[in-house]
Amino acid sequence: MKKLLKVQQKLVPDLLEVMQKRYQILKSIQLTGPIGRRPLAQMLDMTERVLRNEIEFLKEQQLISARPAGMEITDNGRMLLAELAGLVREAAGIRELEQQLGRLLGIAEVKIIPGDSDDIPVVKEELGQACAEHLKKVLKANNIIAVTGGTTMACAAEMMTREIGEGRQMLFVPARGGVGDDVKNQANSICARMAEKTGGSHRVLYVPDQVSEEVRDSLLQEPNISEVLNLIRSAKIVLHGIGDAIKMAKRRNTNEADMNKLLNGQAVGEAFGYYFNIHGEVVHKVSTVGLQLGDLHHIQHAIAVAGGKSKAKAIQSYMKSAPSTTVLITDEGAAKDLLKNLTNV
Repeated sequence: MKKLLKVQQKLVPDLLEVMQKRYQILKSIQLTGPIGRRPLAQMLDMTERVLRNEIEFLKEQQLISARPAGMEITDNGRMLLAELAGLVREAAGIRELEQQLGRLLGIAEVKIIPGDSDDIPVVKEELGQACAEHLKKVLKANNIIAVTGGTTMACAAEMMTREIGEGRQMLFVPARGGVGDDVKNQANSICARMAEKTGGSHRVLYVPDQVSEEVRDSLLQEPNISEVLNLIRSAKIVLHGIGDAIKMAKRRNTNEADMNKLLNGQAVGEAFGYYFNIHGEVVHKVSTVGLQLGDLHHIQHAIAVAGGKSKAKAIQSYMKSAPSTTVLITDEGAAKDLLKNLTNV
């Protein structure tokens, strides 16, 4: 297969680029359809003129259909996508990249989605879908699943399906208290959405993510909070994102003294209230209610989801503390920068 691809690229240099572009369009319509041309162009960071030509080609091949509600993928399109998935990954060298990163990071597995979610927003939805698919693989009959907040986890929630929960008991619990003002991206809301989509159940943790030590000790005495925290610590699966340190600090309304600590310590990544520099050293930790970094080493399946080349350093910084059972789901943009950073160290 590799030889054939190399020969084709010599004869038709733009073959791979065209194939990847059409694959991305089909995949995006599958994930979001029915969808109009304008929102699809925005999601793919593509001009409407260029997209129009591609859409006409895909319609002629009977891979998509256009209705008043928007474009949808056909059965032929779905079958072609399934056949193309492996070819696109092979052509882009993704399998080799996954293996290299898995070895360098010392974790169980790396899964890479083609594209860069920084440039193509719909790739974040593909990260969410990959998270949902991996969750389905590791589920047992009875499951407690701890989930953090964030936009990537919110995308994962939307990709959950009833099929995932069939024949299984699933309890989603927030791994931490609420961060920031955007309720839909907080762990409580995401757990509720995941439960709704899969037919599972959920519990809530009505506490802020960052509290003083005195308040934290007081909250831990509350029976309802204590009960949920026990469930969180009993989780065998955790789904979590990895944040950009400074962005997360701003979301937490971090005070000036702690912000200076992060800047002086050159913090680049954040997870579970811990801030890391590029070498994986903890430069600051906030007093939080919920799952702590040490708790992760008792988790059977840790699924970390983060993408975009802007997240490469954040991912690298956290992976020094990640348990060896971690599965990292990321995209091509982050993965390539991550590999470059790791091999240049």
